[in-house]
Amino acid sequence: MSKNTVLIIGAVWVAPNSSAAGSRMLQLIRQFLQQQWEVVFATTATKGEKAMDLKSIGVSEVAIELNQPSFDVFIKKVNPTIVLFDRFMIEEQFGWRVAENCPNALRILDTEDLHCLRKVRHKVLKEKRIFSKNDLLKEAITKREIASILRCDLSLIISTFEMDLLQNFFKIDQKLLYHLPFMLSQIDKTQVASWKRFDERKNFTMIGNFLHAPNVDAVLVLKNTIWKQIREQLPAAELHIYGAYPTQQILELHNKKEGFFVKGFVSSPEDVVRNTKVVLAPLRFGAGIKGKLTEAMVFGAPSVTTSIGAEGMHGQLPWNGFVTDDFEDFAQNAVALYTDEKRWVAAQENGVAIINSHYDKEKTGPLLINTITNIQENLPQHRIANFLGSMLQHQTLQSTKYMSKWIEAKNRC
Repeated sequence: MSKNTVLIIGAVWVAPNSSAAGSRMLQLIRQFLQQQWEVVFATTATKGEKAMDLKSIGVSEVAIELNQPSFDVFIKKVNPTIVLFDRFMIEEQFGWRVAENCPNALRILDTEDLHCLRKVRHKVLKEKRIFSKNDLLKEAITKREIASILRCDLSLIISTFEMDLLQNFFKIDQKLLYHLPFMLSQIDKTQVASWKRFDERKNFTMIGNFLHAPNVDAVLVLKNTIWKQIREQLPAAELHIYGAYPTQQILELHNKKEGFFVKGFVSSPEDVVRNTKVVLAPLRFGAGIKGKLTEAMVFGAPSVTTSIGAEGMHGQLPWNGFVTDDFEDFAQNAVALYTDEKRWVAAQENGVAIINSHYDKEKTGPLLINTITNIQENLPQHRIANFLGSMLQHQTLQSTKYMSKWIEAKNRC
């Protein structure tokens, strides 16, 4: 297998303890490093204190600027064989520069989740309507994201629901799409034996990055609707809310008397979940697959979530707890899991089956590498077959290019 140089252009620095997106990016980086590929991570973002030191695992870190010719010099020097865009907005900003300066580099888009799906669902929720796929067709963000997918040689899609949506609703050629959920280790019997048992765990937990709107909404739903119903039946139970970047609105929900504790950022979510009896995630909108819910399965905590929470995550396998969109049922199911050991153990076993069946990195990782290698070996034919993508590359990005050039010129004045 040929040696590759992978340039990842990130929307933000990698912070795996702060977000599922950060964990996902680290999984991809580790997969590339396993192939002995050189990896360079570049971003325009300011590096925060929660960002991981990628240099410690052998990845070069580079700060880049937007709308600057310095990027052209930089990418020619790196001369990548693969460029991975972290989210479609990054492809919009840098895709034309990559295509001009490194035309033979394989262009991969990691969607993280379908932003258009999440944003449109949020809009529909605020308008108090029922979401329809046709709502997606009316929004500019959908057109932008689908165009970005078409322009790239391969897009990584995290959920089976989104794969189906792209293939069957938007009619995108399956050769341009690759289903890649989280890449996780199998859970073996030794790990299960080391978990704390039902009677050794306590409390309910929700973990989520508060820069992510669905998490803010879910905590408000817990506070205003669900927790009161649970607390009436379990007056000694507590709900612990964890997550990076809590807003003042979230911090003010903390109420010791109600057993509602806002804990903020936790550097080791694993330690929290290993001691939690039940994870709650009443997500009313969103997309992709949810790191907080795979994390619950990996560390033996059953969960209660919504249909959007569990969407595209478990195939035909039973959930590791309950899935319901009725918040009275949600509260009752949470109490049932918390108090019924037999039901709790069965839910935990379901979680193990889901992780081992759908998220095994020993299966998904090599398949990803094979797909990338096969496209690289036939890149000219692959691009010829993607006429819509080449058309968009030619037409749509011209406007992006010349807007960027205008900004460049303006900045020099």
